[in-house]
Amino acid sequence: MNAIGAVYPPDLIELMKAVLDDAAATVPEAKLTSATKAEIASRILASAAKGERDPIVLKRAALLAVVECSHYSHDISPERRVV
Repeated sequence: MNAIGAVYPPDLIELMKAVLDDAAATVPEAKLTSATKAEIASRILASAAKGERDPIVLKRAALLAVVECSHYSHDISPERRVV
């Protein structure tokens, strides 16, 4: 399934919003730009479109995108990293 044109039920939208909020909270405030948050949301949507529903897996996929795109991945404190 392609994320473009995907239809998500209300309970999945709530789950994705919670994952987005949780993932964004792990990014240092100085690094949490609108572009970063959009990338996190995009990865959550893409994973959900493929059928993923586990919030831990969704969060991991979203934050891996941030780490991959950032030269500052070491700024995410160890206790806040996705395991």
